[in-house]
Amino acid sequence: MTFDRSIKIAPSILSADFADFGREIQAIEAQGADWVHVDVMDGHFVPNLTFGPPAVAAFRKHVKTVMDVHLMISPVDSYIDAYAQAGADVLTAHVEAGPHIHRTMQAIRAAGMKSGVAVNPGTPIEAIEHILDITDLVCIMTVNPGFGGQKYIDMTAKVRKLRAMIGDRPVHIEIDGGMDPKTAPLMAAAGADVFVAGSAVFKGGSVSTPEVYGANIAAIRAAATAAL
Repeated sequence: MTFDRSIKIAPSILSADFADFGREIQAIEAQGADWVHVDVMDGHFVPNLTFGPPAVAAFRKHVKTVMDVHLMISPVDSYIDAYAQAGADVLTAHVEAGPHIHRTMQAIRAAGMKSGVAVNPGTPIEAIEHILDITDLVCIMTVNPGFGGQKYIDMTAKVRKLRAMIGDRPVHIEIDGGMDPKTAPLMAAAGADVFVAGSAVFKGGSVSTPEVYGANIAAIRAAATAAL
């Protein structure tokens, strides 16, 4: 992964057909997805239960781009090696998920992955100011984590503040929640470069009509790029 601030679309496979993940991943990548976003939830840190390391390892066989794994779990540290072995390129942990986020970022990098930190809507961005030098990605949540398809919460001011904090560090700003052609431009203008989209990418399409995914991805990308 070489760093650049170009607009990247990361479809969340939480919105894909659960019975056909392999072909769904192949379809979104063929239709222009830059990254593949995998939401890991534990039913404890967030009120939903999704994928463990064996599922993520199975997805890895189909991912040719970047596998972006978002851990909505607590504790995190004891699972870092398992997700490294499963093939995550980027591993994101929540600043709210444990008492030692600095140690967690160190451990993610030590396991050979890019380190990501996620920040919930109610958490001030200053909570991660002192780990930016050991962080490769900051994920700003624009919904409360746990479910797809929620209403977007405006975090424009937080993203602007984060972009100023990052300065010239090679740190991606990822937005997760409610991203579509209307909301993505607001975040792009504020400084974001990676856009997680679930329902906005997968709606109306399928592995037999993947061109719909392509049109949805292109629409989000075009809207975000136009705002730069």
